Amino acid sequence: MANLRIEHLNKRYGAATVLNDVSLSIEAGEFVVLVGPSGCGKSTLLRMIAGLDGASSGDIHIAGRLVNTLAPAERGIAMVFQSYALYPHMDVRKNMTFGLKFTGVPPAERKRRVAEAARMLRLEELLERYPRDLSGGQRQRVAIGRAIVREPAVFLFDEPLSNLDAALRVSTRVEIARLHRMLKATIVYVTHDQVEAMTLADRIVVMNKGRLEQVGKPLDLYYAPANLFVAGFIGSPAMNFFEAKVESVEGGRARVTGAGLRNLDLPATSLKVGDALTVGVRPEHLAQGTSGPFVAEGVVELVERLGESSFAHVRRVDDRLFVAEVRGRETPTPGERMTLIAAAQDVHVFDASGLRVS
Repeated sequence: MANLRIEHLNKRYGAATVLNDVSLSIEAGEFVVLVGPSGCGKSTLLRMIAGLDGASSGDIHIAGRLVNTLAPAERGIAMVFQSYALYPHMDVRKNMTFGLKFTGVPPAERKRRVAEAARMLRLEELLERYPRDLSGGQRQRVAIGRAIVREPAVFLFDEPLSNLDAALRVSTRVEIARLHRMLKATIVYVTHDQVEAMTLADRIVVMNKGRLEQVGKPLDLYYAPANLFVAGFIGSPAMNFFEAKVESVEGGRARVTGAGLRNLDLPATSLKVGDALTVGVRPEHLAQGTSGPFVAEGVVELVERLGESSFAHVRRVDDRLFVAEVRGRETPTPGERMTLIAAAQDVHVFDASGLRVS
């Protein structure tokens, strides 16, 4: 395992900027997940670490070595793609050892590495099978095993589970987490699935339009998003947002009013009367009640019944919808009026620029 350091990395295609001044440090043995909307640059960043795409400017260091000019095979990395990319005419054993032949690994060492990887991934009984005889989950494990036998300094995963069905995604996610604990490997993992990110990551990197919006532990991003983008991106269903403004500032506190706000006050810091704010509350932090620092009312339009919990889509008086999680057997019905409250610690406030205030 090795550390990875990215300094002021930029990638441009003509006038289009894909990555804009990206700097990131990843410790040896850390599992870092890159998330963000399609086109945000996360796969491009992964490919640049791998050496598949060149940088317009900036530096990439792996294990303290500048690798900008090194070919992919010289960087000490192994990459697992969304496509399994297995050789159909080779059995599992040959698929896993094929790349090692060209790096000068002796036959006995190749055999040892394959046996160890097969044991880790529970592939021992599949080594003589061909890709056509394997399930999607088994093929993905073979692709991961092919990366493991290279014994790289850094593992790179580019949406490796997106081709699997829901049940296989869960089981393979467990396997990847177990594998990380066993190998203590440095992993950079790209996904669009928030559950994967929150489950697997030591730290999550949220990207948007080629920039890093926030880097932190999964629950830090959930409970203290740095800005509106992160607040709306992390969490499913997404955080509800309400427009508000500063009504008064007195005694170092700012009183905030807006749709559904009652007696919400914040440290004044740089706030002044009339400042526009956005107040956010997650669906799971709303509960039925009548009074509190945050109150939202409306008429139920749709209820998604998922079992133990349901999601009520409620239309406010200003014709906007918000979502509330309702737990238990009793659920609201469309047309019913609901009043929901949230505790002060579960209310997020952002200024006009989108930065977090409280």
